[in-house]
Amino acid sequence: MKRIAAVMLLVFSLIQAKAHEFPVRGFHIDFRTQVMTLDAMKDFATELSGFGINTIVMEWEATFPFDRHAVICNPLSFSKEDVTEFITHCAGLGIDVIPLQQCFGHVEYILRHDRYSHLKETWQQEISQICPLKSGSAELFADIFAEVAALHPSEYFHIGGDETWLLGKCPHCRKYAEKHGKSRLFVDYVVKMCEAVTSLGKRPVLWADIITKYPEAIDLLPKNAILVDWNYGWNIRHFGDIDKVIASGLEIWGAPAIRSHPDNYYSIDWTKHFNNQKDFIPYARQAGYDGMIMTSWSTSGGYGFFWDQHNVITEMDPVRQVFPMKAFRMLIAMYGEALKKEASINPHDFVLHYAKDRFGISDSDAEKLWEVFNTPQTIIMHGKAEQGKGDAVSVIRDKAVSDRDILYAMKVKTNKAEFNMFLLMWDIRVQFLEYKTIEAEINSPDFSRAKASEMLARLNDKVLSVNVKLNKRFAETFKGYLKPQEIEYLNALRLRQSGRTAQMLKNMIP
Repeated sequence: MKRIAAVMLLVFSLIQAKAHEFPVRGFHIDFRTQVMTLDAMKDFATELSGFGINTIVMEWEATFPFDRHAVICNPLSFSKEDVTEFITHCAGLGIDVIPLQQCFGHVEYILRHDRYSHLKETWQQEISQICPLKSGSAELFADIFAEVAALHPSEYFHIGGDETWLLGKCPHCRKYAEKHGKSRLFVDYVVKMCEAVTSLGKRPVLWADIITKYPEAIDLLPKNAILVDWNYGWNIRHFGDIDKVIASGLEIWGAPAIRSHPDNYYSIDWTKHFNNQKDFIPYARQAGYDGMIMTSWSTSGGYGFFWDQHNVITEMDPVRQVFPMKAFRMLIAMYGEALKKEASINPHDFVLHYAKDRFGISDSDAEKLWEVFNTPQTIIMHGKAEQGKGDAVSVIRDKAVSDRDILYAMKVKTNKAEFNMFLLMWDIRVQFLEYKTIEAEINSPDFSRAKASEMLARLNDKVLSVNVKLNKRFAETFKGYLKPQEIEYLNALRLRQSGRTAQMLKNMIP
């Protein structure tokens, strides 16, 4: 009887565990920038599988091997064989690969080309959004969908649809919105996109921010559509009336983030991402969401442009780079653990356990690591934090140096390569803050040409001279993980501002 009772208890516990498990446990990868190698992608999928992930949402963007629309492809694009090899590898792990093909906003990489530029929402130097009313828009993406879907066996197809902030800007769209409302302007076009996906035998998925902001026409969305409520640490009504979205009866997935605003190349808001998992995942479970997709944005999703005359784009760069995803295994592992828990995960306890188990460090060092991760890392503007209202950059720099020294003093026994990425991250942060400190002084009323030699010497000593070693470490750390061109680009990016400043100072010296 005791044995039967034990078996029954085990079965009951397994049933309970499955009861609060999301059927879709996913991870989103965007290749706007920081494009990984095929081997790294496969290794990452294997690691994700170990964390319990069964879905990858792939936003290939211009790295997809388009055929009929080959002009879209960038120099980092994969071959069809690469895409198939990755999807086959994932299938062997039990991971479904869902393609994400933007078709409304975030289509700069398409509209930059002459072949498609006539479809943009506005005539000004703004090419982020397609016009939903122009003839050819729906047909273009129906054709692109077919190309992408042909290489992805998944039953799902993500059509994007987020951040369409130009809704109603062109004259035709403005009149349509005045008569029918922005919700109808958005939904009528999205319905066409969903129909194109359904005709391919797929189920449409889209981000939920715009329909949450303009929910009036939500009942017109196809009943097979899935909405993804992305929330990176704010109030659940950040975008609007989420209650109406839930009441629509449509299937909903949630999406937190391990890299998002205000993160950049030089600072990560670890506290925000810890709390995002702690708060949002249990909320989504309680609200009855059927899936969870962790996002990890290498960029803001916007672009900066170099223009020739007549609005001709000569080059475009992603706005805001973030430190490569390889350094965030701890947050990914935390996500895997949070998916298994019915209650909120405790970030403090998880980080301490991870630090001791993964790196073999002492209890006291694990606690220090937690404290370092929770140091505020805000954007620097006008020589201060918090948009020019917080601590002076010199104060922030001194704290970063102190935190870096704490990291270097830790006795790491295992997985040193992973821990060394934290050291590199903080070294790059200190280099950046050293430059911002000098920049703030150059921009102060006290600066004059007479101080140019002194400032140049400091710039060489604190910023430029350390860059050779940082470049080498960065290249060695991400060799085989990022494509070589991406490593070169990210290394060069760090010296754009400081290099120009150095040249300016040199020109001031007789």
